[in-house]
Amino acid sequence: MSCSLLEFCRLQELKTVRDYLFHTQKTEPVEERNQTGTTGTEEDSMGQSGPWMQDCVVSLSPCSDLLVVAREQKVVFLSAKWRTDDSGKEEMTLAVSWTGTLSTEEGECVSSCICIPLASQKRSSTGRPDWTTLCATLQHKTSTNGVLLLAQLLHEDPVLRLKCRTYEIPRHPGVTEQHEELSILYPAALVTIDGFSLFQSLRACRNQVARAAAAGSDMIQPPPLAYKKWGLQDMDTIVDHSSVGVMTLCVFDQMKNASILGGFNASVKGSPPAMSQYVTVGGGPYTGFYYAVEGSSQPLLSHVALAVASKLTSALFSAASGWLGWNRNKNEEEAIQKQKPKVEPATPLGIRFGLPDSRRHGESICLSPCNTLAGVTDDFGRVTLLDLARGNAIRMWKGYRDAQLGWLQVPEEQSDWEFSMSASLQQRVRRHALFLVIYAPRRGILEVWGMQQGPRVGAFTVGKHCRGETNSVCTFRLLYAGYRLMGVNSVTSQGWRLHTQQVCLLDPITGALRTVNIPFHLALSDKKCERAKDMHLLKRLTAVLRSREVEPDILESEGKSVLLDIKHPAIKKQALESLLSNKNAPVSSLINITSALYDTLKQHDPNEVDAVLGQLCSSQLKLLQLYTDIQQLHSTADREACSENDFTLVCPFAGNFLFWGCLCGKSPLHKVCDTLQQAGISPQQLLSLLLSVWLQREKEVLQKPEETVRNLHTLFIVLSNMKGVCAVEESWDPQSVSPWWQQVRSTCIQSHNAAAALLAAFIAHRAAKASISSRADSQVDGTPPEVTQQWEAVSLELEQWVVCVRQLEDVLVLQTLLLVPPPQGAAGSSAAHCSIKTLLEGGTGGIADSVSKWVFRHNLAPERLKEILQKKEDKEADEKPEQSAGEEAQEEKSQEDRDRAADLLVAVCQRFPHSLTPDLLFAHCCWEYVVQWNKDPEEGQYLCLAVEHLKLVSSPHIQLGISAMMWSTFIVKRFSAAAYLMEKVGKAPKDRLCRRDVGMGDKAMTSFLGCCVQLLHILSEADSAVEEIPAPELSVEEVWCGAEGPASIAELALEQRGVHYPLVQHHCLLGSLLHAAMTFSLKVKPLSLFDSKGKNAFFRDLTSIQLMPSGDMDPGLISLRQEVSRGLKYDTSSSATGTSSIPLPSSGPKADWWPSVCLELGSLLQVNPDILRRHLVCELYNQGLDLRAEEVMLEVEDKDVLGSQLLVLTGQRLSYSLLHSQSQTQAAMELLARLPPTLCTWLKAMDPSELRCPLVPLVQTSRLVGRLIEILPENHAQYSLALHLLEAVEALTTED
Repeated sequence: MSCSLLEFCRLQELKTVRDYLFHTQKTEPVEERNQTGTTGTEEDSMGQSGPWMQDCVVSLSPCSDLLVVAREQKVVFLSAKWRTDDSGKEEMTLAVSWTGTLSTEEGECVSSCICIPLASQKRSSTGRPDWTTLCATLQHKTSTNGVLLLAQLLHEDPVLRLKCRTYEIPRHPGVTEQHEELSILYPAALVTIDGFSLFQSLRACRNQVARAAAAGSDMIQPPPLAYKKWGLQDMDTIVDHSSVGVMTLCVFDQMKNASILGGFNASVKGSPPAMSQYVTVGGGPYTGFYYAVEGSSQPLLSHVALAVASKLTSALFSAASGWLGWNRNKNEEEAIQKQKPKVEPATPLGIRFGLPDSRRHGESICLSPCNTLAGVTDDFGRVTLLDLARGNAIRMWKGYRDAQLGWLQVPEEQSDWEFSMSASLQQRVRRHALFLVIYAPRRGILEVWGMQQGPRVGAFTVGKHCRGETNSVCTFRLLYAGYRLMGVNSVTSQGWRLHTQQVCLLDPITGALRTVNIPFHLALSDKKCERAKDMHLLKRLTAVLRSREVEPDILESEGKSVLLDIKHPAIKKQALESLLSNKNAPVSSLINITSALYDTLKQHDPNEVDAVLGQLCSSQLKLLQLYTDIQQLHSTADREACSENDFTLVCPFAGNFLFWGCLCGKSPLHKVCDTLQQAGISPQQLLSLLLSVWLQREKEVLQKPEETVRNLHTLFIVLSNMKGVCAVEESWDPQSVSPWWQQVRSTCIQSHNAAAALLAAFIAHRAAKASISSRADSQVDGTPPEVTQQWEAVSLELEQWVVCVRQLEDVLVLQTLLLVPPPQGAAGSSAAHCSIKTLLEGGTGGIADSVSKWVFRHNLAPERLKEILQKKEDKEADEKPEQSAGEEAQEEKSQEDRDRAADLLVAVCQRFPHSLTPDLLFAHCCWEYVVQWNKDPEEGQYLCLAVEHLKLVSSPHIQLGISAMMWSTFIVKRFSAAAYLMEKVGKAPKDRLCRRDVGMGDKAMTSFLGCCVQLLHILSEADSAVEEIPAPELSVEEVWCGAEGPASIAELALEQRGVHYPLVQHHCLLGSLLHAAMTFSLKVKPLSLFDSKGKNAFFRDLTSIQLMPSGDMDPGLISLRQEVSRGLKYDTSSSATGTSSIPLPSSGPKADWWPSVCLELGSLLQVNPDILRRHLVCELYNQGLDLRAEEVMLEVEDKDVLGSQLLVLTGQRLSYSLLHSQSQTQAAMELLARLPPTLCTWLKAMDPSELRCPLVPLVQTSRLVGRLIEILPENHAQYSLALHLLEAVEALTTED
């Protein structure tokens, strides 16, 4: 939880590196050195002669895959390798991979170098570098295997420092994205090479070298570099620099600078220009700030002279021979004389301002990762912190001579919701803390300071042992790159999770590379942020607890460390609870952690310790100890079920652990109870745990009921005899119920496991009765005059048990019914569990509501439900005579399967004779079905079944109320929408329009309208019968009188007001019209068949009194109604299909339903019924139903008109037989020739296609002609034509 130095890598063959760099003799080949078994650490410990690494230039790649050590012209590459140590653990090492010289001219030496990892361009890359290049101040660019890629002369002066800047993801909106670049500092000039140009040039050069090596050629054509060259002025000496990047001033700073530089009359641009900021250190002034305005006249120098124009030197080919595949003799190599290229002049850049200090000289500057701060060292041994945006020093440390600086940027720990984010988005969301690392070699100390004004958060003593044989100090090297991968941008960085080492400490003796690890919360270490620090500690503990593979020792040490470091008691309590609730934490570790915290709390002043936290530790220690003790009492079998790792603070299995072994007879009851009592747990809590395990493990209890019941009774007795219970019982008022046994009843009342609750109630009832009886006997012996009063108290307590047991018996029977699985494919949700509490809270109709939902789930038909309710009293009387053994067994089995649900329903009705009367059950079933229909109006059968259930209600008062509530709640809105839709389109609407306006398809709407008509009929009939039959009295069972909840459906129905009968009939007429229009696809506007009063009365509250249409109707409306009535075609096929989803009345044939409806509609629409009867007779003859037509013909009054209509129909039949039939006989043709010309012409004029059933036997046609002769008078104009038809038909009949 504090700063730490972690070794992540170790250098090998340090002696080989030193010998090569400091000796002129040739060393053994790399391959042979790698095969030797001795490490650099062992050799250096024996042969170290001085601080040799101080005289070398060292550079480490940020990815830790390459370390470069250079001295003068020589250089050694050490590459990362993995090896297995003696203990079998994998570790990373840096081994020598290449040695050679970099100078191409005599006298050149390496003064500065950096290792730049280049990003891979492959889409499958995860962020690892593709390869690494070395940039050295011999103006060379060399790859990891020593091949010269690019050499370029940029300035004549010696190079002082190389620095690199790579892409960083902006963490805040509005921050300018910084471009990649390589900056080279000269004594009076600064060269900046564009990173993208350098990246592309190096990749191109590497590809050309590979192609040249494959072709055996040494010619390459390096592409030019894009760079800028500035001549830094107005500063005496410059030794180091930092390229801050592009920045934009705010408007105030822009006006301030313009005023200072240009005076009072200076002009200010509208928008601040973008500028590149450079900061230098040295002397005169001590620190200088330079600004190069972007887009000005500074040239981008691309055409530069190349140091190597045409070919590589043979020496470099020799150094890379292992990679190129051939060797060349060094003696045969010839130096190639190169001409000095022309050097471009530098563009002057004046200093903007600086920090003047004539005696102080800067030595180095280190830029922070966020480009806002910089650390500067000087020759006075001071470290100064600069604010680069304001250009001033904000902090200074003294006593750090020859200090080395580095920066650490630490992200906040990831939360759960951040794991699904991309890497770039996480960088923007998560907070980052900034720390400055200062290594003072003369003091041998490494310090970490929080920014900007934070305290020192870590300090490490390093280098005390680092003294050689000459007693000279061998200082460590602090390696800080300050950059990452080159070639990365905002697109290619998506999804990368690259880990780079920011600051590394190199031990020159052992070769160990260590990194500084700093937790984020140390940035919050001042007094105001203690709570935030504690929260981060808690997050770290939570992350450890989530790890499934954490070792118990690590968990214990981490838990102790976190709990002791957290300051706030509330957070400390939360951390302790998290530990105790972890399922993977062993009990032994929890005891040790809690004990350590409790001991620490006891060492403090009691006034300073949080009382709640101390009490929590004390109680949890007791609980943990109790867990250990109880576990020792359990048998081996039970110990397997309750392992050590099953303990949690809020344990749902605590009852199982404590009491299940006792209930099964595997643990000693009395010892367990004694141990629990000694632990200080109250008997009430133990009773609650005992009842919870008993109720939760109902199935196991019912498998061995005798043993578990006996043990539960013993546990009840033992727990009731504990000290706390005895004290309560002694102070208990005899006029009230016992609080101890009331707890048992309350638990059983709330339980959904009715069987286990009933057994527990039986056992507790017996134990309570025995306890109360013994207590009453002892009190009666002492005070005889008060016997009566005491026995009253006993009966009061026992009466509570009688009621509870009876209620549990009822609930058990009801729950058994509800848990019967429905038949496959039945609709409805899963079965709902019930308890005494839920039934009481459901009100007086809660029981009937539960059964109605069961009826819906099982899709029980209304008639079947009626039969079951009628047979509930005499179901045992219906027994059949004996049959053969095989048939009897098979039939009994099938009958048992069919009647199981019915028998259970009868049993439930017998348990609830008042709550489940037939009327109440039918009413609730009706309401349940209409509710389910409202959820899915496409299921039209639900509404039909609701109406059928409503018909079975015998009480007109309940029928009236249910019908009125159904109409106003569910029906009228969709009914009005259907009427308005049909009025709008003028015909039966299509399926799409029905779904849009009414919310159901056309077929479902047809069924819906038919149900509406039946509902209105039921409503009108119930309203007529209300005055004749008194209202029923609703009651409930005696044990269920305490129901508190919503009123039942029947109670609400009885509270409804009466309806206005004419208004119901008015709506019934409209419903019949709508139903007929949908069934027969009529073109009609239903609302147009009524006058203004009739239209205004529609869709009003049925209980209100509205102005109804008068008896005198407009003749236009009457003719319109007659036309609509005639449009009702009596088609057996259409009526069969059209009414398939409409429940027809049980009396009378199905085909008679629509004719009766049509005639009824005619009377209601004030249409002459004789017109409708004649129309019906013609339709029946048209269908070939002659016998039924003759029955209706008897009721027709105007026989003359009917005779004329039937004469045409007879002519159509005879015309079809003689002229249009495909099977014409010769006799028929001869008969046609003998017919009178008038009759023959008339038959040819007939159109038989109007007949729906043209193939009618001639006997029926002859009978029809005979009826025509009877009903037509002799003076009728068509009487003679009827006689001719009779002769023709008789002739055809004779021929047949």
